[in-house]
Amino acid sequence: MFTLRRILVSIPVLIGITIILFLMMNVVPGDPIELMMREHASPDVIARVRAQMHLDDPMVVRYFRFLWNALQGDLGVSIKLNRPVTDLILKAFPNTLSLAVCAALVSWIIGIPAGILSAVRRDSLLDRFFMGFSLLGVSMPIFWSALLFQYIFAMKLKLLPVSGFYGWKYMILPAIVLGWSSAGVIARLTRSSLLEVMRLDFIRTARAKGLRETGVITRHALKNALIPVVTIMAIQVASLLSGAVITEAIFSIPGVGRITVSAISSRDMPLLQGAVLFATALVILGNLVADILYSILDPRIRAQMRKEA
Repeated sequence: MFTLRRILVSIPVLIGITIILFLMMNVVPGDPIELMMREHASPDVIARVRAQMHLDDPMVVRYFRFLWNALQGDLGVSIKLNRPVTDLILKAFPNTLSLAVCAALVSWIIGIPAGILSAVRRDSLLDRFFMGFSLLGVSMPIFWSALLFQYIFAMKLKLLPVSGFYGWKYMILPAIVLGWSSAGVIARLTRSSLLEVMRLDFIRTARAKGLRETGVITRHALKNALIPVVTIMAIQVASLLSGAVITEAIFSIPGVGRITVSAISSRDMPLLQGAVLFATALVILGNLVADILYSILDPRIRAQMRKEA
């Protein structure tokens, strides 16, 4: 019942996003048909092409046509490339998915141990180091950290390639850059959640029974502290899938983010519209998965759901 309610709530959100997106794409100055035909086409040819693409219809008619086609998986045809937008996105999506998964693994491998050690060694030099390192990752813009890492590890140390997408080595640097910013959020959330759990009564009871501190943390505190962390991890994966635009552009990775940048520069409205809508759907799906995971992992939420049912 809870899952069904969350899905029903997500539907109007997605429809609202399509309305805002469609309006924004239609109020942007410039004519994409003139840009596509360039200066060689006469006004009659431009008018004929516009009529063939149904761009001279009223905006309301065009929106509902776009919505109906999108529900069937048809996001239009790219003006610049003259190929279906859905095919272009689906071809680029595996590369974006690979980058997002690798970046998420980097953020979890760095963030969770850093948060645990910071909580266990609270107010120590180690705590300050990890929290400062995580704050630096969150605060530093991705484009700056990407250029900095390229300069150090690719140009100076020559350990990794600068850009491109020709093997697993080309994924290491962008995954670290993208995962570092997410690792800071995971580390700080893990630390605060673990510190909060360690103040609860059942932790004091476990210590009073004579359990070692390591066992208290791993068997009791950590299990409960990671509930909000696991849910935020689902949201982060969706955010990484939709937010890798800058990273893909800097490292020349042929993903959804790179074709979005290309669509912006060439004013390819159907491609840009489809890419943004696809990214929005991923974020909504990630939030839905996070809500479902939270209800599964947290017994208090399950109890509340049973009462409401």
